[in-house]
Parts: sequence; structure tokens; C-alpha cells
Amino acid sequence: MNFWDTITGNDLTREYKGFEARAAELPDDYRAAWRDISTHLMPYGDFTGRNLMPILDGALGLLEESAADGLSVDDVLGADVAGFAAALAGGEGAPDFRDKWRRQLNRSVARRLAKTGE
Repeated sequence: MNFWDTITGNDLTREYKGFEARAAELPDDYRAAWRDISTHLMPYGDFTGRNLMPILDGALGLLEESAADGLSVDDVLGADVAGFAAALAGGEGAPDFRDKWRRQLNRSVARRLAKTGE
């Protein structure tokens, strides 16, 4: 990976396109599950989304192996795909970008209030 690709995110784009190409070979119900998982994982990403690439790779690998074994999507993921994605991201209640922004805003407001209260 060269510097320009890292700065522009081209490496992430190529990797995600590779995931999509792999997902296109899955059966229809597994493709729908892949779309749901990737959609539910996006809020847990950092600014660039680099932290999600290994998680997405593992989730897609699980779907590929399960499809090859002939298992149904419900047997693999269960009924709660959002909960499955949250568990992949670090557990239910794992901080997402909204939580990070909320903490930052609270710290900023607390500092401002402390300055005006002196």
C-alpha cells in the first residue's frame, strides 16, 4: 500500500469492491444478509472505516463457508441481524460515532461552562 492510496482511501475502495465481488457469488438470501450486515456495521466505523475491514472480511468469510455447507441464513445469523452486527463490532452497546461525538460535545460544553463559572 503506497502513501497516495492510504491518503485517498483507494485501498479501502479496492478492498470493499473485492468484498462486493465475493458477495455477488453468494446465494440471494446470503447476499441480502451481507447487505444488512454491512449496513448495520457502518455506524461502528471510525472516520476512515479502516477498523471495519477485518470485521467485514470475517463476516463475509462466515457467510461464504455457511453457504458452502448448505446452512440457512437464519441458522447462521439468527433473527436479529442488527444484534449480530453489533456483536461483531464489539458487543451490544459498543460505542459508535454518535457516542464519540456526544462525549466530545459534552467535554467541550463542560470546559466552556467551567470558564464562565469562574
